[in-house]
Amino acid sequence: MTRSEAIKNAATVAILAGVYFLAGKLGLQLAYVNASASAVWPCTGIAIAALLVYGFRVWPGILIGAFFVNLTTAGNVESSIGIAAGNTLEGLAAWYLVKRFANGKETFARAQDIFKFALLAGILATAVSATIGVTILATGGLADWPAFGTIWSTWWLGDAVGAVVVTPLLLLWWENPHLRWTHKQMGELALLLLGLLGTGWAVFGSVLHQELKNYPLEYLCIPFLIWAAYRFGRRKAATAVCVLSGIAAWGTVHGYGPFARETQNTSLLLMQAFMGIIAVTTLALAAEVTEHRRSEEQVKHLALSDPLTGLANYRQIVEALETEIKRYGRTERPFVVLLMDLDELKRINDVFGHVVGSRALCRLADVLRLYSREMDTAGRYGGDEFVLILPETDAEAGRLVAQRITRRLAEDGETPKLYVSIGTAVFPDDGETLNEILGAADRDLYREKGVPKKQFLLPS
Repeated sequence: MTRSEAIKNAATVAILAGVYFLAGKLGLQLAYVNASASAVWPCTGIAIAALLVYGFRVWPGILIGAFFVNLTTAGNVESSIGIAAGNTLEGLAAWYLVKRFANGKETFARAQDIFKFALLAGILATAVSATIGVTILATGGLADWPAFGTIWSTWWLGDAVGAVVVTPLLLLWWENPHLRWTHKQMGELALLLLGLLGTGWAVFGSVLHQELKNYPLEYLCIPFLIWAAYRFGRRKAATAVCVLSGIAAWGTVHGYGPFARETQNTSLLLMQAFMGIIAVTTLALAAEVTEHRRSEEQVKHLALSDPLTGLANYRQIVEALETEIKRYGRTERPFVVLLMDLDELKRINDVFGHVVGSRALCRLADVLRLYSREMDTAGRYGGDEFVLILPETDAEAGRLVAQRITRRLAEDGETPKLYVSIGTAVFPDDGETLNEILGAADRDLYREKGVPKKQFLLPS
């Protein structure tokens, strides 16, 4: 590791320790059965997300943060070190199991991996910290042995729900931190947020508590989570779950909502069990919806693209030409069609083989992508013929693009050298219908093919 890498890693460890410490102190404000055991523990999710993102090297941050959380709360140096070691082992166990069996950082991409994450990180790995921690408390005289089961279940459930609620939030936002929302999406998100906040406040707030405290109104929140999962995907679904979890925790701590019972710890355990199940279900639904949409997009792409080059196929070329003809009717701005033929492709296949011939087609496709604007359409017309549609372009600009394509293809440095013949047609000067403009480009192409080209470098 270089010095700069070591400094960067040390900074990451320090930040992780600080975040873990602050989240731990916040979580221990809700420790009712023991000063070191809380039913709300976001630190587990923070630790697992950090390990999945940065790897094994950041484990000291978890150890340091957990040590100071416990040292400043209850116990002595020895017990704090032991509990911190348990918290660190919990994170490392979850990191290893998720990497090994649940697709690592991509664990929230598929529903089956989400269920694996819930089992491996949320249920199994969290038992490590709970068992080590409560044993140290009991042996050190910081907890009574008869209360072992109660403290253990509180510790374990707090860690488990912290894993399934906080980890996806951090991991999914780290994976894609950018906000690319249209005005319509922003409006729908605002409605979703207002609905979730309003319903959460009605269910877990004080307004209707006396009249409806024994009703299972928590299920009124589920439609908003389904809305988030179905319409906005995994990242916003995870965010909605965390928002609802925060509202539910606040209301339950203050004695409001359907989970309020005789003791605050029992109330929090009931609330956390509900949130853990809802979190896993919502994330699995969001993953399924996202995967389904991705599959639909792939099918659509395959239907509109050439499988070899990835460019537009004949169908999409026709649709693009029809669109540009209609656009001309509104704007009266001409467009250019370049019809290209890769010279001597059959000879390349015969001498070099079909693999090199296929590569030759892809080389031309790469050049077309290079010289295509976002508004342009590059496609494979069929066989060794390609089309490039240049909206809002005149004849002179079209000829310049053709020259650049010819020169770049001949100078790309690969063997054999490639040459291309290009026919140019301008709409509406060379034709006023789809067939006419393609026919004009085709005639110009074959006039161009009559111009002698350099010979390919073939083996002797």
